[in-house]
Amino acid sequence: MSQFDTDLIIAGGGLAGATLALAMARVLPEVRVTVVEAFPLAAAALPAAYQPSYDARSTALAFGSRLIYEELGLWSRLSEHVTPIRRIHVSDRGRFGATRLDATEHGQDALGYVADNRWMGLCLMRELLDSQVQWRAPAEVVDMTAEADGVRVVLNDSQGRQSLTAQCLVVADGGRSGLRETLGFQPRHHDYGQNALIANVSTSDSHQFCAFERFTDAGPMALLPQGGGVRPGHQSALVWTLSDQALADLLERSDADKCRLLQERFGWRLGRFTRIGECSHYPLKLTTVDEPVRPGVALVGNAAHALHPVAGQGFNLALRGLMTLVEQFRLATEQGLSLGDARVLRRYQQHHRQDWQQTVQFSDSLIRLFGPDLAPVAAVRDAGLVGLDLLPGAKRWFARKAMGLGGRRAVIHRPGGPNRESSDHA
Repeated sequence: MSQFDTDLIIAGGGLAGATLALAMARVLPEVRVTVVEAFPLAAAALPAAYQPSYDARSTALAFGSRLIYEELGLWSRLSEHVTPIRRIHVSDRGRFGATRLDATEHGQDALGYVADNRWMGLCLMRELLDSQVQWRAPAEVVDMTAEADGVRVVLNDSQGRQSLTAQCLVVADGGRSGLRETLGFQPRHHDYGQNALIANVSTSDSHQFCAFERFTDAGPMALLPQGGGVRPGHQSALVWTLSDQALADLLERSDADKCRLLQERFGWRLGRFTRIGECSHYPLKLTTVDEPVRPGVALVGNAAHALHPVAGQGFNLALRGLMTLVEQFRLATEQGLSLGDARVLRRYQQHHRQDWQQTVQFSDSLIRLFGPDLAPVAAVRDAGLVGLDLLPGAKRWFARKAMGLGGRRAVIHRPGGPNRESSDHA
């Protein structure tokens, strides 16, 4: 390994990149890992006490993702500020179809969790600063060329352009950086023709740790409970699907008008909407890369696949993929192979592909099924929702998908510790 400057370079130190770095530090501490991140990082920048913000953005963590973070030794800290999802209510606005999922029916205390992105980032950074993982920040990867048994990666930092050699590059900087295209990967996009508006909202009634998936004639919306896990609160994270014109109109309105329009779309299951925070938005696309690996480089997270957010599957799929990749890296070191060896990365792709295809299909099918407001389609989906409530087998399948327990199971091997399957349980 000494012929390289480092063994593994991770482009991007966000939630996916930082989680991969932590997993490598836990499972393969002998492998030298360097994270290249555009934002500066220093221990002094991490506050001693966490202060949640009303407008903080959040991520839905499936129950299977909790199991992964438990195995990585992060969950005990992370759980201090997560909100459990104990029930999920799925309904079709203006129609009779509905189904309800309850964690107690599956012997768990939660179906999933809602975590503040900033809190997750702080927890990951604190763990990583105590590890052997090296950081190059602020810096960004701008190019890569393949070399014998490895890669040469070109960085831009405060000193200008520099290069590092490594066994493998993992691209974890999302789908908007352009690095994926620079390296020659060809993503496929399906434009849903709509936008996601993201905001935090308050309601007069408590959410009682219930998440809502509401499908309307204008598109789906989701409300995820926020506020910690001790007492049910009145704040939820909103994902609201809107057309271009509806979004433009909404953004020009007052907060009171936004709440009124949201009330009309969602209904009164949480009482009156009393506050809406800062709104952000982005166009909705299903983005996939058919071949996310090649010798020396692999795409992960949103760089490899970006899903519609209303089903809450994107980050959880990425997390399972990261654990699959780490397992293949572990096997590579046992077999004396380079981390970037084509055989290693192809095995990762083969093991992750089924989970990736099934999750993309599950998420995309929900959006397509609940999108058209045509009478025959509406009748079928209403019958389907009622059927889920009446048929235990179908409901269990749906619940396991929502809990992130339907994918291929990756075994996490930690030196000196028990081995455990990361994405299935119970």
